[in-house]
Amino acid sequence: MINKNADCELILGNSNPRFSGVTSTMLQNLEFQQRVMSVRVLGKHHLQDKSLAISFWQLAKLARNPRLDGRYRIFHARRNDEMLQALVLRWLFRAKFKIVFTSTAQRHHSRYTRWLLSKMDAVISTCGAAASYLESAPDKIIAHGIRQDTFHPIADKRQILSDLGLRGTTAIGIFGRVRKQKGVHVFVDACLNVFPDFPDAVAVIGGAINNSNEALVAELKEKIQAASLQDRIRFLGEQPFDMVPRLFGAMDVVAALSQNEGFGLTVLEAMATGAAVIASEAGAWPEIITQGETGFVVPVNNVEAVAERMRWLLANPDMRRTMAEKGRDLVLQKYTVEREARELCDFFKTLQ
Repeated sequence: MINKNADCELILGNSNPRFSGVTSTMLQNLEFQQRVMSVRVLGKHHLQDKSLAISFWQLAKLARNPRLDGRYRIFHARRNDEMLQALVLRWLFRAKFKIVFTSTAQRHHSRYTRWLLSKMDAVISTCGAAASYLESAPDKIIAHGIRQDTFHPIADKRQILSDLGLRGTTAIGIFGRVRKQKGVHVFVDACLNVFPDFPDAVAVIGGAINNSNEALVAELKEKIQAASLQDRIRFLGEQPFDMVPRLFGAMDVVAALSQNEGFGLTVLEAMATGAAVIASEAGAWPEIITQGETGFVVPVNNVEAVAERMRWLLANPDMRRTMAEKGRDLVLQKYTVEREARELCDFFKTLQ
């Protein structure tokens, strides 16, 4: 571990007080980046080790002076306001660092964002799809990764289902905030199509239900009730953070059916726990999955395609398990957070 009091090499943006996927990515990489670089975090939100936090004014004072070895510090931004913070520090306080931005959005950037991007010393993207929305090719593509010590196969799959009041032997799940953008309605309709032919299958829908989506959930529950499947398809609501990997681990199949994604860690988390995956053509998923080998990719908002793949996975348990094993092997080889953190640090060290 690098001495936290050593001359700071890397500054990480942390501007959002609300916990998000971007926050999670930053924190997971931080743990491993600390081992090879001296790191400070601009903002104390969600930090377990508050001594790593640095305020804007502290950073303005620190960054005015070069590092002891004369090399540039790196400021890694993941949000627009973090790019702006870095630029203000450079322009008004003469901060001596290189500014790097990671772009994950799969949409055309606003004029303001394009202007900010034009001022970066380097831009990283997380997949080819996100890179295609940049006006200029990124300097580097570094895929996100997951923690294999958190997301891994578990031995008590059936006990978890039993604790949830589900009696099936094969479980299918979808996780994330419950809303149409995440494809929850597509998932439920596919289950309603398939489950009458597979009486041992059960489904869980895990994620927060906001007030704006209560009507959607009520509508879906009515459909489930009308099909007499209320004992086999359950809305779990928001789950404690430490329960999420166990829920993934209890699944035989995980569906990720978003209409759009920046990158989408759900598929990697599912694969790491040993579940077969059905994913929409969103985020990095088409680049991660080899069709029919490490999972299935389906068109966005296509109930029939999801139902077809769901039916095949339920009807072919041996091939489903083989697919799941190949998916887990893929994650361990190419998509761990340790690999992501190492590639980021290696890239930062080239920016001198």
